[in-house]
Amino acid sequence: MAFNLFSRRGGGEKFFPLFREQSALIVKAAALLVEILKEESYEKKKELSRQMKEVEREGDVVDAKISETLYKSSRVPFDREDIQTLGSRMETFLDMIHDSAKKLVIYRPNYTDNSWIEIGDQIVEDARLLSAITADFDQWKKKGEELKSMCGKIKEIESEVDDIYENYMSHLFEAETNGIELTKCKNIVQSLEDATDVAKEIGDCIKLMLVKEG
Repeated sequence: MAFNLFSRRGGGEKFFPLFREQSALIVKAAALLVEILKEESYEKKKELSRQMKEVEREGDVVDAKISETLYKSSRVPFDREDIQTLGSRMETFLDMIHDSAKKLVIYRPNYTDNSWIEIGDQIVEDARLLSAITADFDQWKKKGEELKSMCGKIKEIESEVDDIYENYMSHLFEAETNGIELTKCKNIVQSLEDATDVAKEIGDCIKLMLVKEG
């Protein structure tokens, strides 16, 4: 009789709610980021950034719970290393969103470029897709192809953002003559672009988990 890998699997009821909780925090942080990008009042930006910091702290707590649960559990729904990697990358995604918001407040750039908002909207879409994926994590055996398709959409977003980033950077170095302002803008858009890179890494990680177990 063939060895059944799934006989050793289990514990999804412990991990899936934690991934959903972290996804919900990422959705909240992404929405706050776009609010900060679009907000004209500096004082309001600072208040939104403080809210973002609280969300980021909650994310640290969830990530710690994932690690603790992994340490204590004898049965897990996926490979232990993959669970740890996914939890870590989700926390990093949340950190990168927070970092982008923090730069917007600390640097106080003279303007907010529409390209930044475009990338912010794409980060919101990444968060929405991640939330949808984790919502159906407990049905991954039935919905594996659908989940992998959403991971593919996250990868497409990263490619689209690369184009936005490259076009913006080309324009920035041509048009911005103030060295300090150029550095501010470069660091902000780089942080935003980095966030979508991490989202792609999350999608790649989830897709690999599904392929390995499928």
